[in-house]
Order: sequence, then C-alpha cells, then structure tokens
Amino acid sequence: MSLPPCFASPDAAAAALPLRLVDRAGYAAWRDQQPAAVQAWLAAHDFSGQSGAPLMVPGADGQPSYFLAGVSDPKDPLALAHLPSMLPPGSYRLAAESPLALEAGQALLGWGLGAYRFDRYLKPARAPARLVIDDASAENSEAFALLKAATLVRDLVNTPTEHMGPTELEAVATRLAQAYGGKLDVVSGEALLKQNFPAIHAVGRASHRAPRLIELTWGDESHPRLAIVGKGVCFDTGGLDIKPADGMRNMKKDMGGAAHALALAQLVMAMKLPVRLQLLVPAVENAIGPDAFRPGEVLATRQGLSVEVDNTDAEGRLILCDALTYAAEGKPSLLLDFATLTGAARIALGPDLPALFANDDKLAADYLAAGERARDPLWRMPLWRPYLSYLRSGIADLANSGASRMAGCITAAVYLERFVPDSQPWAHVDVYSWNDSDRPGKPAGGEAQGLRAAWGLLKARYS
Repeated sequence: MSLPPCFASPDAAAAALPLRLVDRAGYAAWRDQQPAAVQAWLAAHDFSGQSGAPLMVPGADGQPSYFLAGVSDPKDPLALAHLPSMLPPGSYRLAAESPLALEAGQALLGWGLGAYRFDRYLKPARAPARLVIDDASAENSEAFALLKAATLVRDLVNTPTEHMGPTELEAVATRLAQAYGGKLDVVSGEALLKQNFPAIHAVGRASHRAPRLIELTWGDESHPRLAIVGKGVCFDTGGLDIKPADGMRNMKKDMGGAAHALALAQLVMAMKLPVRLQLLVPAVENAIGPDAFRPGEVLATRQGLSVEVDNTDAEGRLILCDALTYAAEGKPSLLLDFATLTGAARIALGPDLPALFANDDKLAADYLAAGERARDPLWRMPLWRPYLSYLRSGIADLANSGASRMAGCITAAVYLERFVPDSQPWAHVDVYSWNDSDRPGKPAGGEAQGLRAAWGLLKARYS
C-alpha cells in the first residue's frame, strides 16, 4: 500500500503552505510575540488557540502566509484529525517554527484517520488537504502500519455483504498471506463436518455461500505462539429468530471482529513481531433457508460439549466456540478474540468503549494499560461464572442463550470461556466496530476500536 492521497511527498514541501500548531496553554505567549498586524488579525477573528476551524494568516501582500490550527491535546492521536477536511484543498507542511511540536508518527496517524472516507461507491465531494511527510521512512513506520490496519478494518466493515461475504474474507486473508509470507488453510462447506467444526457448519449451512474456517499461520516455529480469533458473521439476519428491520439494518458489520483480527494479524506481520502467529476467522452468513438451524436443536461442538439452541440470533458464540477450541489445542502463549458479540455490551458501555473480558488479571491490566497509552480505551467487565446458570439446558451441556435479558455480554463471555482451558491466557473483546455519527477522525461507519490497544499489548509482551 502506497501512501494515501491525503499525504504529499517531500517534493511538495516548497510549494506547501506552512501549518503552525498552538494549544490554549501556550497561545497567549506566542501571540504576544507576533507583529502588531498579526495580533490584530488574530483578535479580529477571535482566535484563542482553541481546537476547531484553522485560521489563515495573510502576509504583507495579502496572500496566505501560513495557517494556524489549535490543538486541544497534543498527546491525542487524533489531534490533527479535524484538519484534512477543514483546511482548503492543497498541500501543507508542519512548520519548523510552530509553537507546538507533534511527533511525526502521531501527525501521520491522526491526519490519515481524519482524512479517511469510504469511497468504493461514492466519491467524496472534495479531496482532503494533504500533509507533506517523509514518504521514504513513513511507509516503514509503526504509525503507517497502524493507519493501514485501521483503514483495513474500516474498509471491510463498510463494505456491504454483497461484496464482503465469506469468500471475500478468505480473499483478504489470502492477500495478507501472500504479502507477508504466511500460509493459508481453509476448511469450507461439508469439510467442516469432516474436520470437526460442526457448530461453524450449523450456523452457516443455510446460506448459498459456504461457511468456512480461515486459518493463516506465519512466523518462526521457535517463537512464542500467538492465536488471534475474529468473529466473521458477514451478515446476521438473526436466523429463524429473525431480527426486526432496525436491528438488521447494519448487520453487514457483524464481521467486525474478523476485520479487527485480520488487521491485528497484518500489524504483527508488517512489524515482524517475533511470534508464531495463528489467525482464525470462522466466516459465515447467518441466513434463513430450508436448511437453517432451528431453535431447540442441539448442536455438537469441536470440544465435545453439546449446545441447545435457545436463540438463533446468538450465533456468534457458536462459531467462536469451535474456533477457540481449535486455537487452544495449539497451546498458544496468548489467545485473543474479537467479536461484535452483544448489544448488551453497548447498553452497558455505549458505542465507544469495547468490553474487555480476561481470565488473567495481569493480562487484563496490561491490556487496559496499553489502551491508556494509545488513547484507545477499553473497559474490563467481569467473567462472573455464576451467570452460567442463565445458560442451563435440560437436554444439553449448556444453551447458547436463555430467557433472562440480564448481563447479556457477561453470559456470552462466560459461554466462550467454557471452550477455553483454565490454564490458557485468554482475552475477549466485545466490540461495536462502528461510529454512529461523524466526528473528527471517526467518520460515520466502520471503525477500529481497541486495535491500537491490542497492538500495544502485543508489542510490550513480545518485543
């Protein structure tokens, strides 16, 4: 991936307009050192160093001399995210004489996230302002890898299911394997039954697109094993327990967990983290048809536990339980999963805070600390095992759901925990993968949430 069009090479620096950054704390001191004409201009426009619309400052000839932009928090990765759409189209460079300096990688990441638009079907009304960067080093930087990963999540989640089904998720994994020297194995259709992934098959069998388990492996066998699992429900009708129209409207995003897992795997490979990576994406469409799985059926699972289907709309945990069992068989040093699993997590924490569950306190603490460092927060929720009583079945080992609507995200997490060995370090992230409205750096639509936190966790743990 070459640099996105919101960036310009150093060749454009000479013609680029300088961009000076200020914050409220240092603004008054900087302003008082400016020529009287500049001070008058700033006063006339009531500029006070606040974040928001940038201000063009003219030179003696009346032409733009530079733009002045307020930054509310210099440590925020999204500090510059408002500028690509607010500045007039053209090229800009961060001025050396800027009263506020940002680290180059932070500027690249924030600018790129702010400039992002999903343009597969509709071209943006205007091009974003372009930031001059050193493209020779930027393409190999961690900031660019993070931007590339976040863009991948957004693109995958934003793409309608017509163009992002199980086959297309497999194609993304194929591309990553080819780009970074990984190996891809796919178990599809009836082969899922032969190779003992019955729950994945049951959920996806009604669709005209075959369900599959996508496995990408990469890295040196001598390195610690890392398993990453992502829920890949490419569209969720709810199955025979069909969702209402408003609940089904955005279900193209129900593969957001798979998007996060693919993006995190891309980061691991691009940054050459010394691990033996196993990426698993159970990819299905929860469709309605003559062969759809039914409420009341008892499904087999790879682990051997039987599961009574209380609700066909609790399908994500069914495909994940087979994938988690398979991942744990390799005894990884760490097992992570990502899933757009429950609406209950959004009721508890809202759209911006992914719910983190972990069976190890230190792992949870490290994950949360990584999120704080990256300004990519999560919130830990309890694996409260007594709530397994909500998943009792009279004819199977457990049910996939129950009559109670209480603690929905917790019951989903403790269901998954039944398929993870007690000795296996494991963290589960229940993620929304979506922005309901436009904000600087967070355009409406698909979103990477907790991705930088996960990368920070892995980097601290393995590098």
